[in-house]
This record gives sequence, structure tokens and C-alpha cells, in this order.
Amino acid sequence: MSELHVVFGSGPLGKWTARELVKQGKTVRMVNHSGIADRLPEGVELVAGNAFDAAKNTAVTRGAAVIYQCAQPRYYEWVEKFPAMQAAIVTAAAANSARLVVGDNLYMYGDTRGVPIREDLPYQPHTRKGKLRAEMANAILEAHKSGKIQAAIGRASNFFGPDDHTVTDYAIYPAVTGKSANLLGRVDQPHTFSYVADFGRLLATLGMHEAAFGQVWFTPSNPPVTQKELIGMLEDELGHPVRTMVAGAGMMRFLGLFNREMAETVEMMYEWTGPFVVDTTKAEKAFGWKATPLKDALHATLDWCRQRAARA
Repeated sequence: MSELHVVFGSGPLGKWTARELVKQGKTVRMVNHSGIADRLPEGVELVAGNAFDAAKNTAVTRGAAVIYQCAQPRYYEWVEKFPAMQAAIVTAAAANSARLVVGDNLYMYGDTRGVPIREDLPYQPHTRKGKLRAEMANAILEAHKSGKIQAAIGRASNFFGPDDHTVTDYAIYPAVTGKSANLLGRVDQPHTFSYVADFGRLLATLGMHEAAFGQVWFTPSNPPVTQKELIGMLEDELGHPVRTMVAGAGMMRFLGLFNREMAETVEMMYEWTGPFVVDTTKAEKAFGWKATPLKDALHATLDWCRQRAARA
């Protein structure tokens, strides 16, 4: 049998990481809470687990060469539950001498006021979730430095693509179904968008490059575009105008009275009210590949959205 790689989480990032690993000939086991998931690659083993339980994590990852942390609690439960989940997965990696690759975001850098975000920028979080992600990332890198585990961190900007239910669901899927695309903040500010398939490819790539461990890596992403430009590209692909609805912090705060997920987005609105630009050249140079062209990524995403609409 080929080398075993275990992916925690069967959301969009977990699925795209698994797809890339299968493409590279690895044996892949995925772990989620229910033991049920759709659109998994052929040959992937899916098992029910509990990522908060270190003993169960150790059992389900026994024999693994690499573990990928793509799981997370509900957005509004991050502060209370995320550190414990990560700690339980780290314990399993240490117990089984497995390398650990963590899927992460950019919250810990805070508002750089248009300065391109690079891996070597200092953490300057000013939000509750930003401070949490900084603490969690530091814990991973300290565990690596101490020799407890070998770990690498892969990060991406706000991502979209097939299987995604965030940016894709509120900004792209509605355009396919004839509804208004939901945008945030200011639509005239440059914003780096990552493609979730590229994010998964990065995590799988990290898992197969021993020299990548002990470092932070950003997902190769296309040059920034404004939300207005993104809608223009959608219109070109769809062949018709797309209506838009733009929500500011006040609207999100109001909607948050009825939806806990939306309430948590309010403190992150700075990503959408000014330039949010990410420099991804480190990974591009190290691994020799660039982001999927934005037009191609949108085309694949729209195809997936059309399939969803047809099933609905």
C-alpha cells in the first residue's frame, strides 16, 4: 500500500487536499464527525471521528505519514473550542510520529492598511479571532521548534470554488440562480481571492516536501481584483448582467442579531473596506506553480453552481 495521509475535515479544503493527495498516489483517509460526505475522490476512506478526542485521533491516524488539519468548529465557537481541537490533533501527530500540515487563514496579521501581506510580516491582530489564530499558529510553530512534532502551516486569503459555501454561496451561486450577488464593504478595493483547489494543492504539496516544515506558506493566488471587477468577470462568463447587494458593517451587525455566523463577520469587515492584498510569491518560487487562472477558476466554480442549481 502507498503512504497513508489522514485529512481531518471533509469541507471544501479537506476535499481539495484529498483530491490532490489521491492524484499524487497517496492512500487517503478522511475523518469527520458524521462519517458521511459527498463528492469524495474514488478510493478515499471516510471514517467518523471526534477531532476533540486525542485518544481517538491517535487511533485513527496510526500509521499515517502526514496529518492535515482542515477541520474547525462552527465559526461562532472558535474561541471556545478551536484550541482544544488543534491540541488533540497535535497530540495524535506526536504519538504517531506523523508530520502535521495545518490549514490556516490571514486573521493574525490584522489590518495592514494596504501593505501586501507576506509570510514574514509580524502578527498584529486586533480582532478576537485574529488573536486566537495568532495564538494557535504560535503553538504549532513552538511544537515544531521544540521537536514535539514536524509541522507546516498553509494559509490562504478568502477563498471560493467548488464545494465552498462562503464566498461562493453569497457572491457567486446567487448570480447563477438569477438572484443578487451579495458583496461586502467597498466594491472598489483590491482584494486577493484564493481558489480553494489551489489551497488544497498547497497543503498536499507541503505534506510531500520535508524542507517545507517549520515554515508558513501562502497559497499561490491571482493578482488582486475588486469585487466590482469580479462581478464583471461573472457577467462575462454568464452572458448577462448580475444584480448586486452590498452590505456594510451596520447591515452585518443587524443580520447578526438573527444569525450567529454573520455576527462573527462584523469584526472582520476591515478585509473588505480597504485594500487586502497578499503576496504569494514564496510558494510560487519554491514549488514552481502558480494559481489557477482566475477565469478558469470562475468557470469551474460556475459549473459546480449550475449542477447544484439543477439538483435543487
